[in-house]
Amino acid sequence: MLDASAPLELRGTVVEVRGLALQVADLPVPIGSMVRITSRSARQSSVVLEGEVVGFDEDMTIVMPFGELSGVKRGDRVIATQFAQYVRVGESLLGRVLDGLGRPIDNLGPVGETVARPLNPKPVEPLDRPRISDPLATGVRAVDTMMSVGRGQRVGVFAGPGMGKSTLLGMMAKHTAADVSVIALVGERGREVKDFVEGILGPEGLARSVVVVATSDEPALVRIRSAMVATSIAEFFRDLGLDVLMIMDSVTRFCQAQRQVGLAAGEPPTTKGFPPSVFAMLPRLLERSGRTNAGSITGLYSILVEGEDMTEPIADACRGILDGHIQLTRKLAEQGHYPAIDVLGSVSRVMDDVTQLDHQQSRKEVIRLLSSYSQVEDLLNIGAYTPGSNPDFDLAIACKPAIDRVLQQTRAFDPEQRNFERTRAMLLALNANIDQAKQQLSRQQVGMQTNMQMPS
Repeated sequence: MLDASAPLELRGTVVEVRGLALQVADLPVPIGSMVRITSRSARQSSVVLEGEVVGFDEDMTIVMPFGELSGVKRGDRVIATQFAQYVRVGESLLGRVLDGLGRPIDNLGPVGETVARPLNPKPVEPLDRPRISDPLATGVRAVDTMMSVGRGQRVGVFAGPGMGKSTLLGMMAKHTAADVSVIALVGERGREVKDFVEGILGPEGLARSVVVVATSDEPALVRIRSAMVATSIAEFFRDLGLDVLMIMDSVTRFCQAQRQVGLAAGEPPTTKGFPPSVFAMLPRLLERSGRTNAGSITGLYSILVEGEDMTEPIADACRGILDGHIQLTRKLAEQGHYPAIDVLGSVSRVMDDVTQLDHQQSRKEVIRLLSSYSQVEDLLNIGAYTPGSNPDFDLAIACKPAIDRVLQQTRAFDPEQRNFERTRAMLLALNANIDQAKQQLSRQQVGMQTNMQMPS
């Protein structure tokens, strides 16, 4: 049998360049194989770049490179180097920043002891996944109180540009009660990487994190691979018995990269230009998070939505796979309400399994008041609402400032934010204040009715 990591030397020849891909003749290797493209004209073969086999076209093998095609010419050799893909992982990765191929880019020297781990391992069997029963404190009050996340849950963060999505994810990575955070920045602007690592995550957050970066100017294959590398690293720490927080920003750019690869490999564009392979890869990637008998990976995946359209293809597909969604709105962001989480539009499908009954009842009361406030808000803004005309509206208006104080939060770090019970106590205290406000409004209403009934 062939060694998957060191195949017999098989060579092909570059015949043609089509867009982002190479057409290679005489290279009978499977999809996913790693190859090295070398120059034919040099006296000694020199490496031009590395790539991956992504498909076939009649007798040709389609190769996508991990770098620019500059310097590649007809007749260059293409040598197979691996039939299966691996990434080097280890505890020494903590505190490091890696590129999309798993190599350090933080100028801190080589990574310490590592072991090889498959990039696309066999998925965990459904019946081997324990039920999600324990909450994971994210350190964000709006999330922990109103859409509590369980250890091993997968949640999508849906937002348009400029709504504070990256800041929210950074707060979770820094404040979480998880043992390790693994963060994949896929297709982000180069400027934002350092802002995230140094400004949002900070030294304390980075010390227990691994950051994998593939910026928007890197080849599509590197952006795809960065998501796989980060997930494999998270699985390594999970198998050590740790609770891992896996953050990916963003799934949308991962899908856009796979669209480039799929179209270059000859796939037909289907739903809004996305080829079928995009919707095949999404569940394979997202299902890798979850809980096992060893540890857990809690996945937080950001999804970009244009114009807050939650029905666009990627957002719609992700909602069907994930265990909950956190929706950010531009309206709240413009009001200076951060994090700009739309509590009414967000949901955690495992919240009832990870919280106590008094927590659930308090949340329902807050949801009811926020819903009432949303109904009367327009009337308030134009001065058309008369106090006393609707008791539910009066209570919602009276309690809105107290609710906002719980839901709003700055980026400042507070170790107590990792304490889920402390956050739960804040919600219960808020509910007690709501009960007091309800009694006070009831007494006022009785007094008004008594005054109206007194004879003049």
